[in-house]
Amino acid sequence: MTTRCGLIAILGAPNAGKSTLVNRLAGSKVTIVSPKPQTTRFRVRAVVMRGESQLVLVDTPGIFTPRRRLDRAMVAAAWGGAQDADVALLIVDARAGLTEPLRAIVERLSKTRRPIWLVLNKTDLIPRERLLPLTAELHKLLPFAETFMISAEKGEGLDLLLDRLAQTMPPGPFLFPEDDLTDLPNRMLAAEIVREQILRQTHQEVPHHASVETETWTEKPDGSVRIDCTIYIARATQKAILIGDKGSRIREIGRLARLELIKLLERPVHLFLNVKEKADWDETAARIRAIGLEDAG
Repeated sequence: MTTRCGLIAILGAPNAGKSTLVNRLAGSKVTIVSPKPQTTRFRVRAVVMRGESQLVLVDTPGIFTPRRRLDRAMVAAAWGGAQDADVALLIVDARAGLTEPLRAIVERLSKTRRPIWLVLNKTDLIPRERLLPLTAELHKLLPFAETFMISAEKGEGLDLLLDRLAQTMPPGPFLFPEDDLTDLPNRMLAAEIVREQILRQTHQEVPHHASVETETWTEKPDGSVRIDCTIYIARATQKAILIGDKGSRIREIGRLARLELIKLLERPVHLFLNVKEKADWDETAARIRAIGLEDAG
């Protein structure tokens, strides 16, 4: 029987539900999720088997107007994912409708030769009668090859989407072992899980000025693992917020991240967090490369 395999870029504005969709399709957590925009910072590949087809989903950062060096690297990663893919899925928050940022994304996508599919997400949260006018409006800007209406949160409409993707992938050998879930190294996964808790438990400017790096990964004789992560923060005031009163917030971040890592790694985890102030880290090429991005200058 002929095997099929291809790359599928997941594109869209921040908070469209891209990472939620990737995790749902993969059937496991492979990329972090939070209600805050710009959660995903670099491309994460998730491997999904569907019959004789291997679907390599490429979760990309949300596309927005960049201001910092880090922002430019994130947006470049998103567009790079689109260029490399066999199919690109534009994920649209149906509740938000056709916003100006979305219009700009569609305009740029109209210049690519890749097949673009429209995926309206969060359709369970708006009246059905609003969906067709929104779809028609988007198709006027770009004649999408296919259109799907889904709820990534509830898992609605995903079987049809997976089946069509599996049928569309080009014939060829698998790129990854069939039991792989993601190409994200465990060290980077640990750093991302810690960053997810920072996003969930801090507010205002702190989450987007924090970077996490796994410094050491030590395998223990009893099968457990010790993970030491450093959190880089831009200003002293942000560091104080992150640590909290008598260290209460950083302890809670560590506790919840450790529980999530135990579940994902299926082994005991000893997690240690250190917080360092590093001014303008998001304008530093070395730090940007350390979190898995190519510096866009």
